[in-house]
Amino acid sequence: MIDVPEIHEENLELFLIWMKNRGYTPDTQAGYMHDVRAFLRNFPDKPVGEMRKVDVIRHLTRLREQGAGDKARNRALSAIRLFFKVMVEFERAEFNPALDADKAKVEKNRLPVFLEEEYLGHLLSMVESKFWVRDVAILALMAYCGLRVSEICRLNVQDFDPDSGQIAVLGKGRKWRYIPLPDSLVDLLQACLKERIPPKRPGEQAFFVSRLGRRISRRTVQTIAEKTFRAFKARFPQYAERPLSGHKLRHSFATNLLLTGKVDLRTLQELLGHADISTTQIYTHVTDQKKKVAMSAVRPILPPLPRSPSAP
Repeated sequence: MIDVPEIHEENLELFLIWMKNRGYTPDTQAGYMHDVRAFLRNFPDKPVGEMRKVDVIRHLTRLREQGAGDKARNRALSAIRLFFKVMVEFERAEFNPALDADKAKVEKNRLPVFLEEEYLGHLLSMVESKFWVRDVAILALMAYCGLRVSEICRLNVQDFDPDSGQIAVLGKGRKWRYIPLPDSLVDLLQACLKERIPPKRPGEQAFFVSRLGRRISRRTVQTIAEKTFRAFKARFPQYAERPLSGHKLRHSFATNLLLTGKVDLRTLQELLGHADISTTQIYTHVTDQKKKVAMSAVRPILPPLPRSPSAP
């Protein structure tokens, strides 16, 4: 945890209470607190009510000089804006100095990195673990249902309904979505429940439990994915340079589903839990690229074009 001057501790406590009251997820709370602490540590003697826009800009510039990318600096700015919004609400500041600070322009419409459908089965076969069923289920939910790592961690036992064959997923913004499951995934999740590690805490409802008996962490899920991708790349060296990760399995789900031609963009948006369909549209660029590749094989045989009449 980043240490901050004592002058800011009470304000940070108010900020955390505000986020908890508004229902922000623990991951969001932790991320915002980290970014705000990194900002406030620069002001050992300056109350938040005396901070100005230039203080925010200097901090963002410092992050850039330290190597932070545009997305990371934009996340920091979002956290700082929210912090000052809360400070104004609690009358600790008269205005929000971060409100007019411009976000960095980030690259849009970059083609998502994904794993082709025919290789997903090979990937799952590479899982080697004492908790094999659990780890395969985790990767399968990302690859075939598009779950985020954070959604895997939040999944509870009661969120899986084997009778209806669907799972309820708590996504970003605390919005629920319901995903119908293929029969094979229903069977896998039922097997996972039978082999579920007994939780240490009575009443713990986490679907995926760590070897220590706690709700599985993001780091553990990422480690499972990283270990499996290493084995996969050793078996398929053509993927050695492709930046594959747990989140890329979510990209794989979306891209491969769209490439089937059996799903429209709006349905894909709902399955992925995107608030804005423009986020989903990035996957259409992959299908456009596939169309171009397909059309490159077309060799039209056309009659000769008529000659242009000669100039007098």
